[in-house]
Amino acid sequence: MSATQLGRIATVVIVAGCLFNIFSFGLRTGFGLFLEPMSAANGWGREVFSMASAIQNLLWGLGVPFAAAAADRWGSGRVLAFGALLYGGGTALMPLSTEPWMLNATMGVMVGFGLSCASFSIVLAALGRAVPAEQRTWAFGIGTAAGSMGQFLIAPLEQLLLGLLGWTSALVAIGALALVMLPLAWFLRGRPAQVAGQQSLGQALREAGSHPSFWYLVAGFFVCGFHVAFILTHLPPYLKDVGVPASVAGWSLALVGLFNIVGSYTAGVLGGRHSKKWLLSVIYLGRAIVITIFVLTPPSSASVLIFAAAMGLLWLSTVPLTSGLVAIMFGPRYMATLFGIVFLSHQVGAFFGVWLGGRIYDATGSYDLVWWFGVALGVFAALVHLPIAERSARLAPAPS
Repeated sequence: MSATQLGRIATVVIVAGCLFNIFSFGLRTGFGLFLEPMSAANGWGREVFSMASAIQNLLWGLGVPFAAAAADRWGSGRVLAFGALLYGGGTALMPLSTEPWMLNATMGVMVGFGLSCASFSIVLAALGRAVPAEQRTWAFGIGTAAGSMGQFLIAPLEQLLLGLLGWTSALVAIGALALVMLPLAWFLRGRPAQVAGQQSLGQALREAGSHPSFWYLVAGFFVCGFHVAFILTHLPPYLKDVGVPASVAGWSLALVGLFNIVGSYTAGVLGGRHSKKWLLSVIYLGRAIVITIFVLTPPSSASVLIFAAAMGLLWLSTVPLTSGLVAIMFGPRYMATLFGIVFLSHQVGAFFGVWLGGRIYDATGSYDLVWWFGVALGVFAALVHLPIAERSARLAPAPS
């Protein structure tokens, strides 16, 4: 196959992967808009919706390593298509949830496992296989930025649907939109080529488990999940509490997505030229500073939009750098599975970010304590990336 043909195939895979991420990531980013109206309609406190969202994030993370291993073995297209069906079905069934356990089953279990199979980590692995090694971090940045484009485009659409149709019909419409991912999954089919003498999955897992830098990545990505999930779910009701107009909530989420396009792409480009671990430390420290300023500034529409733009630059710019480090240390063969394990930590952090938000709010009537947790975790993540050995694991000394 000629270089031109390979280039065309890579282009098709990248376009399909970007479109898939637009819908996969974008559709769920507006779920926080439904917290207040759904809770009010069913007479729930905010912890009920928060728990379902927390379960969703946790099961998303728990399912990714298994979904990624299935994609590595049987091809990513089938796994992504199954995820799209589960994702859309769970979302469309959310309006029927009149009891907390029903919401846990639809929004929590169905959407959670659907997201694990339709995960951007599987898409990024497909992009990494389609391009040369020197272009992987760039491809990861493009794919992550596409997810942010989905947030920018779809969050305002969900706000519009909520206003025009009401929360029940809006959720059904969002579930239907998830089906757009089905034909895109076909272009992302394929699996890593097995090379004679190449290590097995078990060997790759043992190698990663014995490498301290892998666990530093795991710890850092926990913090990313805490920040992202808490803000996505609880920023809209927080803004209502402090008297910011409701329309600002949807636009603030959209602005996060818009500026994350810039942040993710820039991180992908810079990650190919500079130390990825130092860039990650700067990003997490930047988050801690931005959250501190936001909490100490009197709330207004302007302060919210500035906060959203600043956080957007730092939002998922961690993804191309973190996935890039996984590829550097362990290679592309089992990248989907190994990054899936790192992503599990992200979703454990997301579980605590979402659940603690609702729990602490119901107990104290305020989100202040959770905001300060986020600041402390940002400083921790900035420090934990510093000892990472940014090289192949096979060049690192064997553990004693």
